[in-house]
Amino acid sequence: MTDSGPSRKMSRAKLVILGRENCGKTALCVRFITKRFIGEYDHKKEVTYRCRKTVDKEPIDLEILDTANKESVCSAATVETSIKWGNGFLIMYSITDRSSFESVSRLKRLIDHVKQTLGIPTVIVANKCDMENGRVVRTEEGQALASDLRCSFFELSVAESSLAVEVAVEKLIREVRLEYQRHLLAMDRRSRMLQMRHALSRKLTRSKTMQW
Repeated sequence: MTDSGPSRKMSRAKLVILGRENCGKTALCVRFITKRFIGEYDHKKEVTYRCRKTVDKEPIDLEILDTANKESVCSAATVETSIKWGNGFLIMYSITDRSSFESVSRLKRLIDHVKQTLGIPTVIVANKCDMENGRVVRTEEGQALASDLRCSFFELSVAESSLAVEVAVEKLIREVRLEYQRHLLAMDRRSRMLQMRHALSRKLTRSKTMQW
């Protein structure tokens, strides 16, 4: 029987925020942690934020990795290292920048490649929906891409709504928790199978000994 006690609950998660420059990654991190909005600024190194949040009445310690903006700095090797580190991923693009939208598929494929499995908790966030006059990516395009990649999708404005940001990030946290529980169940099944094999092996050994 699977133990459902406190030790089986996920107490911390590592989230990675991915996307091209100027799509609002840093603003989203700060908005989620503090509820305040800051304009996007350019940083040349990855920044890790730490905070404790309560999601579905359960506390969780979060490390949120805000990846560097410049692709010349944020090399493929650096991104792969970040992906290896993370439990869950939020890929951002701006509805005013088609190149940021086009990079989403590449980033998701890289996550799948590095993790060597499908179904890694990933949320796609389309930002800057308050800038409708500058829109170059339709909502339907984002929805279709997320469906193809089997990811949850949110279109929002980090500048206008801390609640929308909270909903998107909490969705990712729930997916990370669910994947953690699946991992535990798989380990339990594997442990039970090994126990059954050992028991059978011992039984066969005793049977051979008795025959002698």
